[in-house]
Amino acid sequence: MTRVLIVEDDPTTSAMLVGLVRKQQWECDASDTLEAAWRHLRTRPFDLLLLDLNLPDGEGTDLLQKVRRCVTGELPDPKTAVLVISARSQLRSRLTALDLGADGYVIKPVHLEEVAAVMRALLRRRTTLSAGQITWRNLVMDPNSRLVQRSGASVELTEQEFAVLLALLEDRPRPLSRGDIQARTGNRVGDGGAVEVHVHHLRRKLGEDVIQTVRGVGYRVPPA
Repeated sequence: MTRVLIVEDDPTTSAMLVGLVRKQQWECDASDTLEAAWRHLRTRPFDLLLLDLNLPDGEGTDLLQKVRRCVTGELPDPKTAVLVISARSQLRSRLTALDLGADGYVIKPVHLEEVAAVMRALLRRRTTLSAGQITWRNLVMDPNSRLVQRSGASVELTEQEFAVLLALLEDRPRPLSRGDIQARTGNRVGDGGAVEVHVHHLRRKLGEDVIQTVRGVGYRVPPA
């Protein structure tokens, strides 16, 4: 059973997120302080952490760093996926959270459909990382080592290209819009125009057959 911890001090937002998580039929705990959240994290494993940044007893990034610095055995699950949900929309805030180990960033006021989509994407990525390599035809991608091979030859990808390809492979053969790709990569790949550029580079490096354009929708990796 998927287990989610919500760290949010605004009662309305917290209740809204709790309802969303339970709608997915996942287990849910909620905390309104960093101290309470840390007690939860030390007590039981969580697959996903929804984390506000502005909390009564400190910064959410403090908890994020604490989780990411944990050694094996200190927490039941130190590899919990972290989705920051914050009203801070500045680029610096987003980049800081991602650099400190957040897996995604959603700006308030939230759209529940977007939060749900990002949560599902992060949980799929978590499953993929546990499982190891992804294979499609003669393409091999290893999210752990960041190795990509086509027909046995290594292919060098930028961080953004890697993130776009991973999102498309995880959802294959379902098409993703540019907005979907941005959400699934925690907005690390730039705007819609930047996504188009990354797709162009991926086709040049991997071959035109890897990513198809679905007119009026976006892009997809076709069935193997």
